[in-house]
Amino acid sequence: MPDSNPQGVRVYRSEAGAREVRAWCGRRLADWPELTALPELDTALGATRAFRAPGGDATPVLVLSGTNFNSATSVDTARVIARDRRVLLADLPGQPGLSAGVRPRTDRASAYGSWFDEVLPQLTERPVTVLAHSLGAAVALAAKPSQLVHALVLVGPAGLTTAAKSPELMRVALPWMIGPHEGKSTRLLNFMSGPGHVTTGVHPYAGWMTLVGRHCRTSLAPGPLPLECLRPWEGTPVIVATGSHDALYSPARLHGPARRFLDADVAVMEGAGHLALNEQPERVAELLRSVD
Repeated sequence: MPDSNPQGVRVYRSEAGAREVRAWCGRRLADWPELTALPELDTALGATRAFRAPGGDATPVLVLSGTNFNSATSVDTARVIARDRRVLLADLPGQPGLSAGVRPRTDRASAYGSWFDEVLPQLTERPVTVLAHSLGAAVALAAKPSQLVHALVLVGPAGLTTAAKSPELMRVALPWMIGPHEGKSTRLLNFMSGPGHVTTGVHPYAGWMTLVGRHCRTSLAPGPLPLECLRPWEGTPVIVATGSHDALYSPARLHGPARRFLDADVAVMEGAGHLALNEQPERVAELLRSVD
């Protein structure tokens, strides 16, 4: 699909790179035969691709991924969730994946919130639990509460506070951005992983992150959302969860904002890092069951 929005920032450095990234996503999604691609959605941020998988009878879930991740990288977790419930996945425009490859140039929180308001009624007629990771959580919180949102389960969420920045993060992120290869991607992913998922070999997502580093202009974690975005969610069941070893959004970092803005405690996912959504799918399924 063309990246034709002159008001936005192009995600892909080249059309050839975009094709390579999207081909990887296509292959990964094809590994789950039950997953169905929905008709392309037309939105103010460009074409949006979404997918649906059948599941159990519990409240359906809509998955919004974090920065540099998407529906394809969420397949393993979605398969576990589908034991209980139908699963919807949507790729964020402006992130590597199958949606439009242009991200808003300014006021991204507002633009993404409006995008979610626009997309949600096109994806479902019955209430869903929104399972949102990192950037995806900021997108959900920037939207307006809706009767179609049964609950929010936010994992390692952006939008409540700033992401922690450390010299160690710079040591692994900058080399990956300058000259990505599987070794550098593994070091970055190990930094974002819990201790049980750190590998001395090649990280399972190293190939993906290498593609992203080579072909995409990555975006930074969004800052805190304004209070007027967060207060309206007080009437919606919200779970804030994060890994005990999340280097960006630690339990201590989230506890105050979660309680103050959403009246929510922080569920600590022991042993998980910032990639908790991928590392502990069974624990994610438990969190979803707790709001059914």
